[in-house]
Amino acid sequence: VQLQACGGGAVRAGGSLRLSCAPSGSRLSVNRMGWYRQAPGKQREMVALINRVGSADYLDSVKGRFTISGDLHANTIALEMINLKLEDTAVYYCNAEDIWRREYWGQGTEVTVSS
Repeated sequence: VQLQACGGGAVRAGGSLRLSCAPSGSRLSVNRMGWYRQAPGKQREMVALINRVGSADYLDSVKGRFTISGDLHANTIALEMINLKLEDTAVYYCNAEDIWRREYWGQGTEVTVSS
C-alpha cells in the first residue's frame, strides 16, 4: 500500500492550500491517519491526526487555521490550511497507522509560504 499526497504548492502568507491523501493499491484497516511535516533543518512533527471516530488532534501552532478531514475506511484524508504563515513552509507527509500499529508514509508534498 502506498499513500499518495498532493496539493502542495507555493503561496503568499495569508493564503490557503488543501492537501489530499489517497491510497494506491489495497486499503488498510487503520486506527488513525494524519499529516506530519518537516521543515529544512528540523525534525518531522505531527500537524494533525484523525482517528476512526473522527476525533482530531492538532499541533498547537496550527489550531484554528488547519482542519483535517477524511474517510478512514477509504484511507483518504485532507488538510485544509488557511491563513498560512512563513513557518508553515515544509514538506508535508501523509501518514497512516493500521490496526496492528504499523505505520505507512506518503512521499511528501511541498508547501512553500512566502512573504
